[in-house]
Amino acid sequence: MIELLESNTLARQIHENLTGKTIKFVVAAQSPHKFAWYHGDPAEYPARLVAKSILSAEAHGMFVQVNTSGGTLLISDGVNLRWHPAAGPVPAKHQLLLEFEDGSALSASVAMYGGLECWEQGEIIENSYYLTALAKPSPLSEAFNDSYFTQLILDEKVQNQSLKAALATEQRIPGLGNGCLQDILWLAGLNPRKKVSRLSEEQIDSLFTILKQTLATMTALGGRSTEKDLFGRPGAYQVVMCAANATAPCPRCGGPIIKEAYLGGSVYYCPSCQPK
Repeated sequence: MIELLESNTLARQIHENLTGKTIKFVVAAQSPHKFAWYHGDPAEYPARLVAKSILSAEAHGMFVQVNTSGGTLLISDGVNLRWHPAAGPVPAKHQLLLEFEDGSALSASVAMYGGLECWEQGEIIENSYYLTALAKPSPLSEAFNDSYFTQLILDEKVQNQSLKAALATEQRIPGLGNGCLQDILWLAGLNPRKKVSRLSEEQIDSLFTILKQTLATMTALGGRSTEKDLFGRPGAYQVVMCAANATAPCPRCGGPIIKEAYLGGSVYYCPSCQPK
């Protein structure tokens, strides 16, 4: 799933490898998917994209924004993006395929759900999650400082919520999802079910520092080992708290790692290092 670090990695790789390429052929919605979301009729995507050039790419929260000479292509969480060199095979099933004049291609395949939205220049963008990501500071930026984080965490709206609910839902921190949060909370020694109101001032300060440092490290390493980049390679950040390690001992204390269903997903924690 695309979270902050994956969107930054994908945007950088698209910018470095696809900028200047001209789109020759487009196929949208070839493989029907109930939870693949488009802007308008995907049958109109060829008219919006063919003969347009890739100008740049940027990351905003969980979104990868690809800027073309004709408008914007917005890829959201849940989409697998792959670049295929000239003459290379492309997936038989996909929800969007862009072929370039040099013979290379970019494919987008939706896993459980995901957005592939294309706007022409001048159109009003109505994606509220994307607009929120634009409006709020990225945790990778200097604007996301200790003062900003403290104000966010002390907001009375989140005081009675758990750390998972407060930090990884409603895009309070754009691009920070349940996947990244697990290692952050493990490193901070905090349980995902712990109420925000029970945090001490010291714990808030520590959580801020660890959150900033961990996301920066994850991004610098090209994303998590559980996710793949534009070339199909896993990220170099080795995730500790994830499904693959659910039966492994905690690297810190050697105790068991617990997996539980919580708030529509799974949480992983060490009951010794992260007491409830």
